[in-house]
Amino acid sequence: MSFLLEGYNWVLVLMAITSGALLFAPMLQGASGGGISTAEAVRLINREKGVLIDVCEPDEYAAGHAGGARNLPLSQLQAAIDGGKGLPSNKTLPVILMCARGQRSARAAAQLRKAGWEKAVSVTGGNIAWREATLPIEKSA
Repeated sequence: MSFLLEGYNWVLVLMAITSGALLFAPMLQGASGGGISTAEAVRLINREKGVLIDVCEPDEYAAGHAGGARNLPLSQLQAAIDGGKGLPSNKTLPVILMCARGQRSARAAAQLRKAGWEKAVSVTGGNIAWREATLPIEKSA
């Protein structure tokens, strides 16, 4: 206890606790389905026949989306789950979800996993990360 009270040792202890928390945070995020990288998304598409779905609204989708992505707005996702339209019928295929930044697609992935799509994942950073990785972007007319 005297170690903490002497001089600036409390600062060292605080720094050690902070750095430990920063190292531990990504593990917690990964465990909660924090998303996948663009490289992992491409791997799932190419090697496991993953289906890429953009959950942006139609005007956002038309302005620019990942090459080959289908549009299924988040606002229509529950109807697609209930009706089975716009989603792969094989619930074991990877479903890779994207949006502008990754927040909506994370919600969509959780919703799909709850409905039985075992491999529904969100791309961390969404379309912004896709562009930064210089992956193909398409625009609708």
